[in-house]
Amino acid sequence: METGSGSELGADQGSARGPRAPRLRTRRRSTPAASERAYDVTKHRILRGSYEGGSLISEGEIADSLHISRTPVREAFLRLQSEGLLKLYPKKGAMVVPVSNHEIEMVFETRLVLERFAIEKAIRNGQGPRVADQIDAIIAKQHAAVDAGKTAAFADLDREIHNYMMAAAGNEILSELYDSLRDRQVRMGKLALYLSPARAEHIMAEHQELAQLFREESLDKLLEKIADHIQGTRDALVS
Repeated sequence: METGSGSELGADQGSARGPRAPRLRTRRRSTPAASERAYDVTKHRILRGSYEGGSLISEGEIADSLHISRTPVREAFLRLQSEGLLKLYPKKGAMVVPVSNHEIEMVFETRLVLERFAIEKAIRNGQGPRVADQIDAIIAKQHAAVDAGKTAAFADLDREIHNYMMAAAGNEILSELYDSLRDRQVRMGKLALYLSPARAEHIMAEHQELAQLFREESLDKLLEKIADHIQGTRDALVS
């Protein structure tokens, strides 16, 4: 009796609950971490020349290599298109935008404007000696990179010197703009400029001159020197 009524009660309770709701299928969402990873990896490959200008890459190619879904890759591609590194073609993929001679000229012209402004402001604010000390410290690391044959490390330290000069102006927006220009310059094959030990020594010597002029707070000579330095890099790149 008790067992039977218990079973009936259980059945009644089951009926009271009603039929079990069907499980809803949820879409796989893109996580910020996956999107950022896809962005960083793809951008690095473009800047370092793994993907040459004019080549086509697909969302599936990046997704498979990173073991992620295509959605975060699509988000990364949209960011890279906004930065002028990719051009998207629906159902075909993305083309790596080639570097033109006109772009090279524009990048170096803009670099000169920004670096001259940063130098003037740094000197006006009494930052010259501090900038000089920092450049000297980085040059020491560059010598070590040359001795070890680490071309990529040397290039990164070159970028660090110029980024520090920009940071001395105290304008974060200009620093971000400048950093994007340096990304473009890496794409132009700037890494190849450091393959020659003679070229690396010449660059370090010019950096040493810049450090000394910062220490002396010699603004006119600094502006002249940075123009020569940037023009020399531009000439080496297009020759």
